[in-house]
Amino acid sequence: MTLDLITRAAALVAVLGTAVVYGTDVFCAVVLRPALAAVDDRALVAVSGSVHRYGDRRMPLPGALGGIAAGVTAVLAAFAGQWAQAIAAGVAFVLLLTWIGLYARVSAPINRQLTAAADAGRTPSNGRALQAKWDSIIVARAVLQGLAVFALCMALVV
Repeated sequence: MTLDLITRAAALVAVLGTAVVYGTDVFCAVVLRPALAAVDDRALVAVSGSVHRYGDRRMPLPGALGGIAAGVTAVLAAFAGQWAQAIAAGVAFVLLLTWIGLYARVSAPINRQLTAAADAGRTPSNGRALQAKWDSIIVARAVLQGLAVFALCMALVV
């Protein structure tokens, strides 16, 4: 297998892993956010906490796979002297690192609070405020993921 083929395979894995997270974030921004705004606080905490319980367990795999593969693509492309491909994958990698920063600083702590409340069967008085804070960055998260998918697709076609 040539280095170019290995690099493109890594880029393909990066696209697929990142696309899973991108699709999830878009779904949350377009469907889940307005749906949760229409339910009472008890239902919001129960549903949101349950969604985050499963999401926080299952989404790290495709997210990590996409991010690691983006970094590997950038390194391999640079090593091969494929600078357009390396830059595109490097941009994707930086976008994904930015996404991780947003997720870790804003989303993950809220996810843990809402999951704990749902698991305990309680409705915290700040449940709607927590959800509003989570909602406030979901569009940014989706845009970062979408731009990363685009950059990775560019790495495949250049």
